[in-house]
Amino acid sequence: MRIAVPNKGRLHDPTIELLERAGLHLVDGADRKLYADTVDPDVTVLFARSNDIPEYIADGAADLGITGYDQVQESTVTLVELLDLGYGACDIVLAAPEESGITDVSEFAGGTIATEFPNITRDFFADREIEVDVVEVSGATELTPHVDIADGIVDITSTGTTLRMNRLAVVDTVLSSSVRLFASEEVVGDPKVEQVATALESVIAADGKRYIMLNAPEAQLAAVKEVLPGMGGPTVMDIAGTDQVAVHAVVDESKVFETINALKAVGASDLLVTEIERLIE
Repeated sequence: MRIAVPNKGRLHDPTIELLERAGLHLVDGADRKLYADTVDPDVTVLFARSNDIPEYIADGAADLGITGYDQVQESTVTLVELLDLGYGACDIVLAAPEESGITDVSEFAGGTIATEFPNITRDFFADREIEVDVVEVSGATELTPHVDIADGIVDITSTGTTLRMNRLAVVDTVLSSSVRLFASEEVVGDPKVEQVATALESVIAADGKRYIMLNAPEAQLAAVKEVLPGMGGPTVMDIAGTDQVAVHAVVDESKVFETINALKAVGASDLLVTEIERLIE
């Protein structure tokens, strides 16, 4: 099975890290290589440009692909989204020069929009029955309204800093995107595809979670459970020859500090908090 992943840019490193954490360690995945084997003899990773990955999947060159939702929407190919991987979040926005005073999409009617996302842009305005002239550019999109090439732009943004630096104001959000796992319809349901999707999902599920283990008097178990509801309730085990029980639970990382103090207050001891690499629910 072949998985297409971004070969460079801001999505490359987190994608490789995700594969590694999921147990798909790359073998001889040196820079500039077009592909790499993994420790699973049935799985190979292909390196491609993010915007080419949808076509790789649609054409059968790859069975799975990891890329932005925006890239799939721009490609217009039909793929199956298996999993939102939760990183690479960004918005594609419609923006106009601050001095233009434009605050509504309808004000672009009859105007010109510059963008690196012509298909997404055309669909956005067509859905609103607004006619515009879409000009495709390959870079420096923010400059086009200031040199009278366009009345507005449709561009990608994560923080909005670049837009503000170029005196552009967001008029509307065209599309919200993140990195996701995609497949062709032909491979959905394949056991290996499901295995890979489950491995990746287990890593995502473990983010922001911690595993707490502790001992407590059996008489205090009800109070401990009040503090540690866990995922479906904590796991409780008798400690042979004592009146103590061992309690294990998964909690949000943000609640670890207050949870530990609350557990100690109801008699818990020998507390241990560990990271979770993968979590399969």
